[in-house]
Amino acid sequence: MKKLILSTAVLALVAGVAYAGSHSVVRMGTEGAYPPWNLINDNGEVDGFERELGDELCARAELTCEWVTNEWDSIIPNLVSGNYDVIIAGMSITDERDEVIDFTQAYTPPDPSTYAAVSEGVDLMGGVIAAQTGTIQAGYVAESGATLVEFATPDETIAAVMNGEADAVLADDSFIQAAIAANSDLMVVGDPVALGGGVGMGIRESDGELRAKFDAAIQSMKDDGSLNELIAKWEVSSQW
Repeated sequence: MKKLILSTAVLALVAGVAYAGSHSVVRMGTEGAYPPWNLINDNGEVDGFERELGDELCARAELTCEWVTNEWDSIIPNLVSGNYDVIIAGMSITDERDEVIDFTQAYTPPDPSTYAAVSEGVDLMGGVIAAQTGTIQAGYVAESGATLVEFATPDETIAAVMNGEADAVLADDSFIQAAIAANSDLMVVGDPVALGGGVGMGIRESDGELRAKFDAAIQSMKDDGSLNELIAKWEVSSQW
């Protein structure tokens, strides 16, 4: 999934007022701009796979969820500084991120990354490829030999391909499939790319009790099959 580029400023941040084990309200931070993982629906509410998953996990952990949206490029710093208690935003578990925050166990296996373009025959290794800033896809494109153009939001990467600013876009397969469904001129090109190591909830290092509660809730959904049902419903990745 996404690989946030961590600066020294982020590494220096100290957690602010945080979740305490005696509290029952947990602020769930998400992007709200990465369907089908997370999105804002017509009523202005957080929706998608991770909204449904997060609500179920909170119910199983006997916690009350409050949902907060935050732009992707500052989503880790604002967790660390205490603006919310959990990141649930299609975030891959990586060693780099794990230096700053903790993660629950993965709630989905890795989602393959897919290229999309408006025509076949795109030079994926030497052309101009769009990706969202701070993602594992952006890192991959930068190292592939192609010319990387980065955008702040996922929708801007699609727009860059549609208006000819980029030859193709690389993103999670589930997001690309949703984009193709909404844009009939888009098509999958090339072969999928295996990136990332599974998606988990990001939690401050000081909140070990909260992490343990969500770990147990995730495991219970794996054990009873409900997590696989939710993954299949939203088509976000392969099943466990």
